[in-house]
Amino acid sequence: MKPNPIELSIPTTNGNLHKPLVTSNHFILPVITLALLISVHLYIGNFSDLRLISTATPAGNSTDDAKCNIFQGTWVFDDEKETYYTNETKCIIDDRQNCMKYGRPDTDFMKWRWKPDKCELPEFDAVEFLEAVRGKSLAFIGDSVGRNQMQSLVCMLASEAYPIDVSYTNDTRFRRWEFPTYNFTLIAIWSPLLVKTRDQNPTNFTRNSIMNLYLDEADDTWTSQIENIDIIIFSAGQWFFRPFVYYEKGEIVGCHFCNQENLTDLTVYYAYQKAFETTFTTLLNLQNFTGLAFLRTFSPQHFENGDYNNGGNCVRTRPFEKEEMHLDGYKLQMYLTQVNEFKVAQNEGEKKGVKLRLLDTSDAMIMRPDGHPNHYGHPASDNKSFPDCVHWCMPGPVDTWNEFLLEMLKMEGDGFIQRSTQRNTTKLNLR
Repeated sequence: MKPNPIELSIPTTNGNLHKPLVTSNHFILPVITLALLISVHLYIGNFSDLRLISTATPAGNSTDDAKCNIFQGTWVFDDEKETYYTNETKCIIDDRQNCMKYGRPDTDFMKWRWKPDKCELPEFDAVEFLEAVRGKSLAFIGDSVGRNQMQSLVCMLASEAYPIDVSYTNDTRFRRWEFPTYNFTLIAIWSPLLVKTRDQNPTNFTRNSIMNLYLDEADDTWTSQIENIDIIIFSAGQWFFRPFVYYEKGEIVGCHFCNQENLTDLTVYYAYQKAFETTFTTLLNLQNFTGLAFLRTFSPQHFENGDYNNGGNCVRTRPFEKEEMHLDGYKLQMYLTQVNEFKVAQNEGEKKGVKLRLLDTSDAMIMRPDGHPNHYGHPASDNKSFPDCVHWCMPGPVDTWNEFLLEMLKMEGDGFIQRSTQRNTTKLNLR
């Protein structure tokens, strides 16, 4: 796969392009010249600098150290880097992500560490994390990639405190772990689209089955559980590419890959934007939620030579360099769609006393085509399995997400969650 060049026009969620424009009938010539020079400088800069969306720093924190964006950087090879856990550690690594258990021959993918441009990202400290969340609960809400991060965190914490599985079901999509020494609870809630869905033919469900997606109704699987949870991490992405019929206010508004001539073909970006609008509006309208909520951004897949079902794979054994690969095309569109909705919600959250933060992993992970299981996430006997270029090997680059998470919790400072009955509970309307 040849990496695409950086695009200077910025796609919006409706497919149009925003291009900078400098015009004035009143400026004198030197001012116009200066303005043009500034525009050219912006054009030739790194595209990620133009987005001006992501922030690793909580609002109001203006110290010099906090100005470092931990999400902008490069991967640096460190031959002495040790993993936080192994496939023999006393924690559960799903076989689908247990690359070493099923014979992946190379190990360099575990030796790369993330180096922010203007600071260092400390190694994960299990004691420090558990002290930060002592007496609290944390829920991962979303799809299997979110569960991938949750499983990574459980294993990273297991070096300090043995996790106890207290799940109420055998369904691995819903897990509940307790760390009694720290009175900390870790939860996984399966809600891959964040809004309500219904299988049109639940008895014959396949990857290509058409599902009904109710874009203005949040999934009560998570809404019914989170009001007393302290920290929430939302994530969703890959499921939105499957066939859907879209509903709003109980009526069909269009579809995606449904092949029905009488329905308007709407883009995946339309549904993605609506789903996150509904998610954040619902969160802000919950009367009793006074915690801290994160959006973990779009996790890119790295299929090359075809799709998952027609010869695609991910066989690279080293990361892309910063100059080789950037978010572009549909991956950039997905990123911008969710992050723009996040920024709207963050502004509203400040008025209502709800903290929303961006766990901006997309730029780092677009450079890690080497970090997926490919065919090493399944037993060797399972030779009919599809390659997995969506999830992440454990241990592997997904552990960096939890290094990010710890740094963000530290940025919040002591007492970052205040239980209060004084929250502004004015209802927000969906736009």
